[in-house]
Amino acid sequence: MIPRYSREEMSKIWTDESKYNNWLSVELAVCKAWVEEGRIPEKAFRVIKERAGFKLERIEELEKTLKHDVISFLTAVGEQIGEESSYVHLGMTSSDVLDTAFAMQLRDSSDILIEDIQGVMEELTKLACTYKNTPIIGRSHGVHAEPTTMGLVFAVWFDEMRRNLKRMKRAREEITVGKISGVVGTFANIPPTVEEYACKLLGLRPARISTQIVQRDIHADFFLTLAVIAGVIERIAVQIRHYQRTEVLELEEPFTEGQKGSSAMPHKRNPIISENLTGLSRLVRSYAVAALENIPLWHEHDISHSSAERIIGPDSTTLLDFMLVRLAELLSGLNVYPENMERNLWLTKGLIFSQKVLLKLIEGGMSREEAYECVQKNAMKCWREKVNFQDLLLMDPEVSDRLSPRELEECFSPEKDLEYVDYIFERVFRE
Repeated sequence: MIPRYSREEMSKIWTDESKYNNWLSVELAVCKAWVEEGRIPEKAFRVIKERAGFKLERIEELEKTLKHDVISFLTAVGEQIGEESSYVHLGMTSSDVLDTAFAMQLRDSSDILIEDIQGVMEELTKLACTYKNTPIIGRSHGVHAEPTTMGLVFAVWFDEMRRNLKRMKRAREEITVGKISGVVGTFANIPPTVEEYACKLLGLRPARISTQIVQRDIHADFFLTLAVIAGVIERIAVQIRHYQRTEVLELEEPFTEGQKGSSAMPHKRNPIISENLTGLSRLVRSYAVAALENIPLWHEHDISHSSAERIIGPDSTTLLDFMLVRLAELLSGLNVYPENMERNLWLTKGLIFSQKVLLKLIEGGMSREEAYECVQKNAMKCWREKVNFQDLLLMDPEVSDRLSPRELEECFSPEKDLEYVDYIFERVFRE
């Protein structure tokens, strides 16, 4: 099942309104914790909870003068609450709100990305099962190697995406951490019990230790995970681009009715989706670099990380969401050409079975060095003269002295190369 087109839903997580709502949730959770501690009267909390709110325009207006987003927010909220607002933000510092709310945004983004990855995995499972036994030439260095199947190609992509799913779930768990520990993390003006209670209400776990901030290696790990996932998407996209080359044409992106491939050449059907995914992957990787550079902050706190995170948080998660959904759509409409796979399999006139012949000659008593030299000599002649590799070997006395025509014929069967496909599939898909 293709994941829903969730870019709009992802974008909502990163709107100003959503951000301030998360800030308000943090403040209310802390107020509730203070009630449990006996510091805020229950009656005052009921007023706070009932009246707490904000107007975006008012926050923006205040920030023009105050030049401080959290104070502007607190002032706007205080105007809505009235006298009881003196209990809001009690013992806290700005980063208590910012880091805890940021964790909530990254957690909610992770939920969408996890669903997206599962959607890609579903499409790859369908393709792998459909083309499980469809022979295709495997390539190393872009050069024909030995036979594999199209299903195994898709199964490899599926397994990479499954690892991405595990990475994303782990990253979600690691990033789901808040802190309500005060100016340098010592709980000087707010007890640890408040942090524990508030974080539990918010669905977070408290940082084991913090300064004024949650340490940024945690965030770097999260954004590196997004970069790895983007890298796997790019690997799949690059493969599809190679398969779509005119002289190969084993796979092709969907080309819809009315679509145009080139402003100059009406015949063109270009792998534009895959190229788009390749380019976007570079951006996601660049955001991971910014996250790494956010780790070395001064002492207990500075805000050099803040400006970067206001960009890399929404951009990298929204981009990856877009990429995963687009990849799922590409895979669901992929054109597959088994007839071209069959043609390309025999393009080198049997050269791809050279290892089978090599091993058979060694079995027949040749040394590895002699067998390699014999097979390579005939292979080079096949390359140069474009003649059938098996015919050349049949005419070579070094080969005919060791192998019967029937034994040689057995070396040129793709089925032998593919006898363990079921075994591999069972290992990949048994989970």
